[in-house]
Amino acid sequence: MIVGIHHVAVGVPDLQRGIAFYRDVLGFEVLSEEKLENNPAADRCIGLNGIKAGVAMLKAPNAYIELWSYSDPAPENLGSRPCDFGYPHFALQVTEINEEYQRMRSLGMEFMDEPVDFGTASAIYGKDPFGNIIEIYEIRDAQTPQL
Repeated sequence: MIVGIHHVAVGVPDLQRGIAFYRDVLGFEVLSEEKLENNPAADRCIGLNGIKAGVAMLKAPNAYIELWSYSDPAPENLGSRPCDFGYPHFALQVTEINEEYQRMRSLGMEFMDEPVDFGTASAIYGKDPFGNIIEIYEIRDAQTPQL
């Protein structure tokens, strides 16, 4: 039985810079950080041989983000546009979207534009330092699915 989504994994080229962004700009708490190397169980689970990677688990009130930074095998840039296949973005539900937008922007997060008002919700896409797309999303209608 599936009980819910535990985490979203995000590939980054620099684990420490990724941790700093997700902790300092987005407010996630760092729960763990480790290096994986010479780990046959991890190789078997992931389906790659001889992985070398740094990994960190971060937590928000209702979600986890797992940052991965592989050095072996070398990662490839497969695109990070909203229309690309794969996991093109994740959304963080916020309150006071305009204040959060200004706060994140002042800390260096780049956004596509200013928050867009859709009536019952507002949203805007931005990027982490590596180009991964993050939506900030405010819901103002009790009928819209929320946390």
